[in-house]
Amino acid sequence: MGKVSVENIQVYAYHGCLPEETLIGSDYRVDVWVEGDLSVSSVSDQLADTIDYVTLCACVREEMATSSKLLEHVAQRILNRIFEANERVDKVNVKVSKINPPIGGHVKAVAVELCEVKKQR
Repeated sequence: MGKVSVENIQVYAYHGCLPEETLIGSDYRVDVWVEGDLSVSSVSDQLADTIDYVTLCACVREEMATSSKLLEHVAQRILNRIFEANERVDKVNVKVSKINPPIGGHVKAVAVELCEVKKQR
């Protein structure tokens, strides 16, 4: 078992419940950690045998491009997409942070973090 992480993926996206959030957009930060079997790739030195962090980043960017009202919803879509993209992934943890949210007062960020283990088929 091993871990692969992609941290501080910066994305501009249009998530939120307020109409202006979906029109104006906001800055977001996404952090992803996955667990899976890296024993083959640690010996073979082949990209095809591992959990590719470029693919993880692409999954995040593509799902962040689809507007959601709730961060929970976009985080779950990212989780699902990562499981679909690589069969070696056994566990996904994703954290989606909205930078400078429009909630009154000075708040650096709000975040939602979801973690899921692959369902046995």
